[in-house]
Amino acid sequence: MAEIATIARPYAEALYQASKSDLGATQVWLNSFAAVASDAALLEFASNPKATNAQVIDLVLSVAKVQVNSAATNFLSTVVENGRLNALGEIAAQFQKLKNTAQGVNDAVIYSAFAIDGAALADLLALLEKRFARKLNASVQIDKSLIGGVRVVVGDEVLDTSVRARLDQMKAALVA
Repeated sequence: MAEIATIARPYAEALYQASKSDLGATQVWLNSFAAVASDAALLEFASNPKATNAQVIDLVLSVAKVQVNSAATNFLSTVVENGRLNALGEIAAQFQKLKNTAQGVNDAVIYSAFAIDGAALADLLALLEKRFARKLNASVQIDKSLIGGVRVVVGDEVLDTSVRARLDQMKAALVA
């Protein structure tokens, strides 16, 4: 079986080309479809030979609860008819990458031991954009094991200023 990324790439590229006029709205419904399609029960229902494509499409649309246009319905129909519902998560991820590249933005995940309020996040984001020399679309995730500080992942680059990382560095220096 082909890799999911290989299967998803043509769908993401075609959707990107077709929706250049409204990438934001497309990303919203695509992420919603991907979230629905990640449910194991839905995938099991979709793989049932007694379930029709129309039933699967109707189920996804009813659970997604987002405003969809005819392009969204047509895209979902194509994905379901080709048996690629399990690739929707990867399609959404690749679409996001294409959108970010076009807009000159990179996704960043900020891991923090504590919640970061709006003003502190804005200040941190400004520093990170300067450090990584690009515009960042940041999301914050709580990781209590960091003890303090932050760990930032931008693509394959990592900036780790956490207390845990410093303790690990000190441990390595003492053991060596």
